[in-house]
Amino acid sequence: MENTTLCIIDDHAIVRHGLKELLHKMGNYKVLHEFDNGDDFLAALPLNPEPQLYILDYSMPNKNGIEVLQALEEHHEELRVLLLTQHFDEEIINAAYHHGARGFLHKNCTAHDLKFAIDNIIKIGYNNVSEILKRIRNYDNNGEKKANDIVLSRRELDFLTLVCDERELTYEQMADSMNLSIKSIETYRATLFERYNIKSKVGLVLFSYKYQLTAPFI
Repeated sequence: MENTTLCIIDDHAIVRHGLKELLHKMGNYKVLHEFDNGDDFLAALPLNPEPQLYILDYSMPNKNGIEVLQALEEHHEELRVLLLTQHFDEEIINAAYHHGARGFLHKNCTAHDLKFAIDNIIKIGYNNVSEILKRIRNYDNNGEKKANDIVLSRRELDFLTLVCDERELTYEQMADSMNLSIKSIETYRATLFERYNIKSKVGLVLFSYKYQLTAPFI
């Protein structure tokens, strides 16, 4: 079985070392990169080799975990990020998911919890989808939209279906699949972002799950 490759971003050397040792002992996990702050991590992107998952601390100097997620979002980096922190705060959790985190774990979690979260994100893209859906920020400033308020064109729905594809296609691959230019794909993305107050590719997937717009619901 191939190793799941990871990157750890945490400002405490002892935490990085402990995580690395724990992951290696659990088997089939390999830490390729380590960073002690968000600025150095962002400056180093894209990493080579590119890890499959990034374990990101929330509380760090200069940029906290949410600010790192926001920077990734602004630069269209579709990375699988697991936020690991000692701050179990509703606002932090909501902001993490809203800005593209694939999962959230408290630092006092068990090794089993960590393994379960990593494996879920690698296999299905997210850890505990139902929890994300309960916590995700409303898409409308006036409250949640009702399902019958969601109106998508055929092409918008085709685009959203590809976003939710388990192969985790890039926007370039979606353009090829739909026989469109990357500019057209970016227009569909920007339109849905603005119309439904979505901030990331993860947000598009959650939007689809929330209103059962694509497979496995249809």
